[in-house]
Amino acid sequence: MKEILQYLFNHNTLSKSEAKAILTEIAQNKFNENEVTAFVTVFLMRSITLEEMEGFREALLKLSVPADLGTHDLVDIVGTGGDGKNTFNISTLASFVVAGAGQNVAKHGNYGVSTISGSSNVLEELGYQFKTNSEDLRQDLEKSNICFLHAPVFHPALRSVGPLRKGLGLRTFFNILGPLVNPAKPKFSMIGVYSLEIARIYQYLLQKNQENFLLVHSLDGYDEISLTSDTKIFDKTGEYIFSAEELGFSTINQESIFGGNSKQDAARIFRDILEGNGTEEQNSVVIANAAMALKNTEKFGGYDDCLAAAKESLESGKALQCLKNLLN
Repeated sequence: MKEILQYLFNHNTLSKSEAKAILTEIAQNKFNENEVTAFVTVFLMRSITLEEMEGFREALLKLSVPADLGTHDLVDIVGTGGDGKNTFNISTLASFVVAGAGQNVAKHGNYGVSTISGSSNVLEELGYQFKTNSEDLRQDLEKSNICFLHAPVFHPALRSVGPLRKGLGLRTFFNILGPLVNPAKPKFSMIGVYSLEIARIYQYLLQKNQENFLLVHSLDGYDEISLTSDTKIFDKTGEYIFSAEELGFSTINQESIFGGNSKQDAARIFRDILEGNGTEEQNSVVIANAAMALKNTEKFGGYDDCLAAAKESLESGKALQCLKNLLN
């Protein structure tokens, strides 16, 4: 590892094969914690390259525990995290709204590292027990239209660096990799990114590997459609910018989507929104993200149709029922 670190400290980058080999060795605990911390720190000081991301991604997918759900006709809505905004769990809530609209969802998530409550935190707080095999995931999908893949269960490589990431408490390249390594291999991915630079790398990578992708970035730095400013969207056909009004909503202030100060706060906000007690701003953000995810499937009509389907899912209680079915 010393040679690798010196190579990187001299402003060199890794090839795809080098990145794949190094992350594989990290997962096999071949390096001590100080060496791995130094390696991760390199990517806090400069941007990851496309070749490095491809190599890291291939390593994680190769090392992952397979998740065979019997179909790839699945949606995942996931953000990189690391935007430092501490919003409530918007993408996870949108996932339940999409499930309530009738689309199967395979949500991939983890504990929060640079935020108070990640998707795994909030679902665990609500009483969900992580599933560890494909059969249980298929049962969840059948009864509730949604299943949840807790990343450390299906990615042993992530388990080995979990304490290190938590200790750093900073956004690392693992944040960037997470949305790309869902072991269920969903056909439709909607990924929120915290910067346009990372969006470009994702775009290049996904254009080579996945047809039905959607990348979203709020221009004030959120890794989701936040409605606090214009949103930039990348898909297989090009790039677009939408105002909140063009998405069917009013612009909102940042305080209205704050996620609370604890995991308990996050869980309370989560339940309030699904139970019909969310604020207009909270509901709007969830519906906007769910509508765009539905549109990406090309199965629910145009954006206005998808907006209506998402709104109906939340307001009718169908999204809430999906959560209840998942927890029972």
